[in-house]
Order: sequence, then structure tokens, then C-alpha cells
Amino acid sequence: MGPQLTVHASNKAVAAYVRNGDLPSALKVFNDMPRRNTVSWNSLLAGYSKKHGCLDEALRLFARIPCPDVVSYNTLLSCHLLNADLRGARRLFDAMTLKDVASWNTMLSGFSRIGAMDEARELFSAMPQKNHVSWNAIVSGFARAGDIDSAEEHFRRAPDKNDVVLWTAMISGYMDGGNIEKARELFDAMPTRNLVSWNAMLAGYVKNNRAEDGLKHFRKMLVFPVVIPNPSTLSSALLGCSNLSALALGKQIHQLAHKLSLILNSTVGTSLMSMYCKCGELDDACVLFDGIQTKDIVTWNAMISGYAQHGHGVKAIELFNAMKREGVEPNCITFVAVLTACNHAGLLELGIQYFESMKKEYGVEPESGHYSCMVDLLCRAGSLGKAVDLILSMPFKPHPAVFGTLLGACRIHKSMEFAEFAAQRVVESEPQSARAYVQLANVYASMNKWGDVSRVRKSMKQNDIVKMPGYSWIELRGVFHEFRSGDRIHPQLNLIHQKLSEMQKRMKAVGYVPDLSFDLHDVGEDQKELMLMRHSEKLAIAFGLISTLQGTTLRVFKNLRVCGDCHNAAKFLSLIEKRDIILRDTTRFHHFSNGNCSFTFNWSAVDFLVSSEESIIVLQFFLNHERKEFKKRYRALIYFDQNVQKPLHPCLKLEFLRRH
Repeated sequence: MGPQLTVHASNKAVAAYVRNGDLPSALKVFNDMPRRNTVSWNSLLAGYSKKHGCLDEALRLFARIPCPDVVSYNTLLSCHLLNADLRGARRLFDAMTLKDVASWNTMLSGFSRIGAMDEARELFSAMPQKNHVSWNAIVSGFARAGDIDSAEEHFRRAPDKNDVVLWTAMISGYMDGGNIEKARELFDAMPTRNLVSWNAMLAGYVKNNRAEDGLKHFRKMLVFPVVIPNPSTLSSALLGCSNLSALALGKQIHQLAHKLSLILNSTVGTSLMSMYCKCGELDDACVLFDGIQTKDIVTWNAMISGYAQHGHGVKAIELFNAMKREGVEPNCITFVAVLTACNHAGLLELGIQYFESMKKEYGVEPESGHYSCMVDLLCRAGSLGKAVDLILSMPFKPHPAVFGTLLGACRIHKSMEFAEFAAQRVVESEPQSARAYVQLANVYASMNKWGDVSRVRKSMKQNDIVKMPGYSWIELRGVFHEFRSGDRIHPQLNLIHQKLSEMQKRMKAVGYVPDLSFDLHDVGEDQKELMLMRHSEKLAIAFGLISTLQGTTLRVFKNLRVCGDCHNAAKFLSLIEKRDIILRDTTRFHHFSNGNCSFTFNWSAVDFLVSSEESIIVLQFFLNHERKEFKKRYRALIYFDQNVQKPLHPCLKLEFLRRH
């Protein structure tokens, strides 16, 4: 009796370690057992069946089992299927003399999970007996594989019409296929719902760019009885907040996470951190990052990306180095973040080093996103020829966005040859996209080739191509205010225009000169200047200035890239209004404070920055990290200061004399 109790207790210990994913401890207990029974062997085998890459160990263990039973065979089947060994699973299954319904379901679930739906359909038809697990597996498999017709067919045939798993599988399938209305219809018709059903709808809305509907669904869920949000719920809701830049609601979800005792969950912590980064609250994201005890690669990537998007390229790279010191191996997403950091900080040589080290040192194969970062980095450095060479050397078909990046650089560097090449490639890839036409027209306009601008616009009209309208928005007290260029419908438009006139006079008084190249209309200079002053970014900033207390940080968002003149104006406004302005466009956050932007040191605006202590820090960075580039630009800086008859800041003179 005694030894039997010992075996029973040891089996419980092995099973507990396996449930917690601690296979080494389970193996130690197993090896120390003086006696074992079939349950002992099966418990350890279950550990291998849950861990990818352990098929060989599982096979060796199975071969040692004195009397394997049907559970032993079913567990080994799971191990084959977990490792996508369909042939081995099939051989084992066919060799089994005794099969129960769990054997059939193990095979069916494995095939469905892998997406081998032809084999799954054949197996399902041959099953001598089916239960709810069988029906769930086949419906879920077809739904995941995108074969929604077959999923619907089996859903209708399923005997249990109240099975919530079946209904939820169909909802997920419709959402994955973009059929939101059908998913909504099915959700409303469900006889019973559980947390997974609510989560499937929420995640589906967010995935299909319907974040606003997703957050409405989330609010309904909170008042629904007995459904308590879990980490998956909060993660989807926070992603919705990120997509909408809904900071106020994101903060409320942060409070809810505390209330539900989920704040220490790594998924929730990382989602909150990402939300704060994407809504412009980098400091709050840093606090959360520091508070996460166990940081996985997703956590590190989110924070590195956050620093990069907010213009803190050096901090992003420092964090990347800290991650490596912690023994966390970078993955493909890490390198997108690191290359983005180099891009936004203008660190060309360092970016090239990281790009070349990806495969050599870390075994990470460069993908489309990595090449896009490098093309952008080369374009920003003015190396358009090298950017084209890199595009043509890609081992796969370049994404149209890469040519869009090249087109944008052609406007700045006035390169007609590369502009027409890039535009042609974008049109070939996306014939109905307005992007190439608009950017090519911008290049022509920047060179005053108005006949070519007219030709491009005429081509757009003939091909029924419509440009996506640009707009900016600002959230005040939970209400979103949206503006388009030349907006005529906002109820406070008169006050906004008054503020714009005041802003224009004050900015010009400290050196602001409108960059008329950013207005692409063939009109007089006065009209161009008026149009520039009514760009959507400036309208949103002006509204924020008249609607908030002095000292309040303004957060403005735009659906396209920020206009260069608006970028320059925001610097001046942050100086004269003594306000921090955070402006997010499609690629990054620009933090404007005291006349500086977090991303770039604008050498053309140095006449009012040379007395700023913050500019000393920026110049110090150039001295430390970009000596050659700094030396070249620094002479231009001295020349510029002599022209405007302003003395160079004493600290800069001292630093220059000491180092050069």
C-alpha cells in the first residue's frame, strides 16, 4: 500500500510540473521514482507533447513505456501534430489497434489546427462516432482556413445548436474574412454568450479597423452581467485606444486593470505601455516598462519602438543594448524598431551596421520592413542612387510603400529621374492608388512644372482615382475635433481664424518664413501663404490653444505625413506660446518644446535656437556621434549666424574651439 501511495504522490508532482511548463523538474521527479506505472509515463509524455521541438525525446520515451495504453498513443499523436509531422501522426494512427473518440479527435484537431483541411474533412467523414469536440474542431478549422462556406455547412449540421464554442468559431471566421455585419448578426442571435464570444467580437472590430465600434462593444461588455474582462479583453481594447489615439479611455482601462488585479499581467502591462507610446505619453510608458518584473521580447520591442517613434533614437539604441545584456535575443520586430530609431535620429552608418549584422550575428533574415527602413534612411541622407540600388537588390518584390518613400525624397532633393521611375513602379503595383500620382505631382510642383502637375491631375481624373483627404484631429475633454485644410464647418471657426492671424504675426516677428513650396497650387504667393496657414495641423493647434489653459500640452494627430511648413511652424509656436506640442503623423511623434523638435535639429531655424540650452544638448550629440557631419554643418551654422548678425552662443564657441 505504501509504495502505491508514493507512486500516486509522485505522479501528482509530475503532472503539476508539466501543467506549469517546468519539464526539467517533472523529469527529475520521474527519474527519482523507485516505481512507475503507466500513468507516470503518460504524465511525462504529456510534457513533451506540449513543448514544440521535443518530438524525438517523446518518441524515445514512448519506446520505453512497458505497457502503453490508448492514452499513451493519443499523447504521442498530439506530439506529432504539434510538430506538424502529419505523416508520422498518420502512420501511428493507422497502426493503433485500439482507437477511442479521443484518438479521432486528437487527429482531427491537429489537422484542423495546422490547416490541413482536406485531410481533416476526410477524417471527419470516416469517424465512427462524433461528439461536440469533433464538431468544434471541424468548424473552427474551416473558419481559420478562410473556407467560410464549409464552416457554415458544418455549423448548420452540428447537432448541438447551443454550443457556444461553435458560434464563437463562426464569429471569428467571419471577422477574419472581414464580414463584420455577419459576425454581428450571429453574435446577436447567440443563445448564450461567454467571455470568449465577447472577446472575439472586440478583437474582430479592432482587427478590421473598426476600433470605434470595438470600444462601444467593450463598454457594453462592462455592464453585461457575469462577464469579467481578462487580459485578452484589455489588450484588444487598448489596441483600439491606440488606433484612435483615445488617451482618456486608455487611462480608464489602466484604472480598470488595477481594479481587476491584472496590472501585473505581462500582456496587459505591455499593451498599456504600447497604448501610452502611441498616444504620446512616453513618460507613462517608461514608468510601466520599469515596473514590469519579467520582460519578454514583446515588452522590450514595444519600448524600443516607443522611443524610436518619439524621436529618442539614442535612447532606443541604448535600450536595445540593455536588452542584449539581459540575454534576450532580438527578433525581426526588434530590428524594425532599431532601424527606425537610426532612421529618425539620422544615424546612417549605425543603421547600415545593424542591417548588415542582422543575419550575420543574429540569424535574422531581413524582411520587407527592414529594407523599407534602410531605403528611408538612405533617402533622408540624400543617397537616392544607393536607395535605388538597395531596392533593386531586394530578394523579393519590393512593397509599393518603398517606392513611395523614394518619391517623397525626390521632392525634397528635386530628382526628376528617380521620381518618374518610382511613380511608375507604384502605379504598376497599385494602379488605383492615388499615392504615386499625388507624390509625383508634388515633385513637379516643387520645381514649378505646373504643366506636368496639370497632366498628372488630369490622368487621375481620367482613371477615377481619388486622393485620400488629409485631416488632423485633437481630443479635448473626451471629444474629438476634426479639421481638414481650409475647414469651413467647425462651429468655432471665427475664433480659430483670429488665433491663426495672431499666430502668424507673432511667428514672423521671431523669424518664421512660410515655406511656399508646401502649397502645391498654381496661385499667387499671398494666396499660397493663406492656404498654408489654414492647413489642418495649424487649425487643430490653433483650436487647442484657444480651448485649453496656458501650459497645457497639446496633442494633435494627422492621418498623413505632417506638412514641412506645419512642422516648422509648430517649432515656432512651441517657443512663442511656451507650450509643448505633440504632433503625430503616420510614421512618428514629433515633440515640439521651446522651439525644438525631438526628431531633428533644424539648421535653417538656428537664428532663434542658438540661445537655447536645449540646442546645446543636440549639438553635443552631433559632436559625439556624427563628427564628420557636424563639422560640415557647423561651419554653415557659423556662416548663417554671421549673416543674421547674431552672436553664436558662448557654449557653442567654447565646444567648437575645444574639439576642433
